[in-house]
Amino acid sequence: METTKLFIYGAGGHGKVVADIAECCGFEVAGFIDDDPAKGDLSFAEYCANHAGTPVALGLGGNRTRAKVYEQLKQAKTPVPALIHPESIIARSARIGEGGVVMAGAVINPDALIERGAIINTACVIEHDNVIGEFAHISPKAALAGDVCVGAFAHVGIGAS
Repeated sequence: METTKLFIYGAGGHGKVVADIAECCGFEVAGFIDDDPAKGDLSFAEYCANHAGTPVALGLGGNRTRAKVYEQLKQAKTPVPALIHPESIIARSARIGEGGVVMAGAVINPDALIERGAIINTACVIEHDNVIGEFAHISPKAALAGDVCVGAFAHVGIGAS
């Protein structure tokens, strides 16, 4: 069985976690794209010149930076998949937007909407009918009750409830 290659944009700590999730999802991580040549395997320009069209996952923790990179990738017609760790629990009616990342141990309950580019970090609980805005970040072990709306670019801290 052939695996799909994928690059991770961002070679820092968050990028490492996203790479692990990608591998758990059956992707082959082809390398890291980073603006810092000391960290990444290639720059965005090198990716565009040599690997255009290969999917890229968002491995950047900064909400606004993640949004900016997402827009660059979309302008380059690059697929930006959502990555969902296989050890998370996602209700059938929940929706995860393009470029979203759901980490291990997260629980997302019925009719929750996770918009594009949002991060649902390790062991979060997102209850029914929540809306998590574009490029928001819900930190590890945060627990959000039903009918909560988190705005675009918001950051909910570790253990918040």
